[in-house]
Amino acid sequence: MRDSSVLPGATDTIVAQATVGARSALAVIRMSGADAHQIGEALLTPWRASPRVAYLSTLRDPGNGHVIDCGVVTVYAAPASYTGEDMIELSLHGGEVGPALAINALLASGARCALPGELTRRALLNGKLDLLQAEAIGDLIDARSRAMHDVALEQLAGHLSMRLNVLREEIIEIEALLAYDVDFPEEDDGPISASRIELAARAALASIDRLLATAATGEMIRSGAAVVIAGAPNAGKSSLFNALAGTKRAIVTDIPGTTRDALEVMIDIAQWPVRLVDTAGLRVSEDMVERLGIEVAEQQVINAAVVLVCGDSVESLSAAIESVRRLTTAPLIAIGTKSDTGGIPDDAVAALLALHRVSGNLAYVAVSARTGDGLDALGRGITEILERDRAPLAGDNPVLTRERHRVALASARSEVAAFVEIWTGASGLPATVVAVHLYSARGHLEELVGVLDVEDVLDRVFSSFCVGK
Repeated sequence: MRDSSVLPGATDTIVAQATVGARSALAVIRMSGADAHQIGEALLTPWRASPRVAYLSTLRDPGNGHVIDCGVVTVYAAPASYTGEDMIELSLHGGEVGPALAINALLASGARCALPGELTRRALLNGKLDLLQAEAIGDLIDARSRAMHDVALEQLAGHLSMRLNVLREEIIEIEALLAYDVDFPEEDDGPISASRIELAARAALASIDRLLATAATGEMIRSGAAVVIAGAPNAGKSSLFNALAGTKRAIVTDIPGTTRDALEVMIDIAQWPVRLVDTAGLRVSEDMVERLGIEVAEQQVINAAVVLVCGDSVESLSAAIESVRRLTTAPLIAIGTKSDTGGIPDDAVAALLALHRVSGNLAYVAVSARTGDGLDALGRGITEILERDRAPLAGDNPVLTRERHRVALASARSEVAAFVEIWTGASGLPATVVAVHLYSARGHLEELVGVLDVEDVLDRVFSSFCVGK
């Protein structure tokens, strides 16, 4: 267990509602700390201290003995609990009044309200999980896509931690080779060759680079890839948005300029989370409000990972492609909308693609938002683009999911690269001096997994957690 005495309130018994504080069937309240069992014994009838056995009990007000609720109680004994401390979980009836009265009773008996993420922070400090796993719990709660959910589960299982620990061991091995060469140069094995140390360092660099290469995938999984629908007014953009989103989020009318702002929805396309964005029609307008919407649309196109350029005729689609090309080099998919009403002739499509295929990344899909024709093909086209430069999602290939991960790993890489440069150069520096870079690299990795007590890092991580977790 880490020394948590420096943290204010670290020895308090804390309580929080782990479920949403609104109208619901159940409310789960968690209490953790040295006095948790004592408080439970004072307020619950009957009280059973047997760990991990759920039983029915009545919770009473400590002031007047009135019944607050009757619910299921589960007792946990340290260290075999989520936090590593004595814990109680109460499953009571939901609502606003009952859970609030229950928490007030626990507070009146000596507990205090938990801070956001404080239960998980105690689990970290008590060695129940590492910092990466703690972050994964927050990601699991905040996941807005299946991909983020799956990645968070893999990180919670420790796959990223194991990969980083292997990397840390590689660096420690290099340090050991240097130490052996310095301290025991006359042993039977003889001095360690410089090439052996160089090869080991370059192997560590390669391992770091493979992991850093997943940062773009991780960022996309957290935020979703921005897939922006653009085109002229009345080109069928909002209808396509509604069809892909599976809901009528955008207003669809025959009046040009109906969409005045960008609408967003998060959806899954194959294994990838996508932020689908509907934008105002791209055109010259004298209407001040519409012009503001067009400016927003242009900014969305500039920041897009993929642009779906819509048009219901050769002329409107060609003009839309030219407008989008002026704003971005992102991959485009040309969408011939309203295909159920005739669509764009095949020969016209071929000429259009030949005219605009400047960078070779323009595809074409005919779509009918009304009938659904072409939506599957469009999904496959988006998936193909997203998978071009991104690592595949697999349990044996963990990804970096936060900027903190990327920065720490990039710092470790810089230190190892500096070691290699000096080691293979003609600096003449002694091994003990050059090894400082390896020590620093190892420190960055240890900060990443939480081996080092870095309070400002912990504060940043847990500040985004919800109360009760």
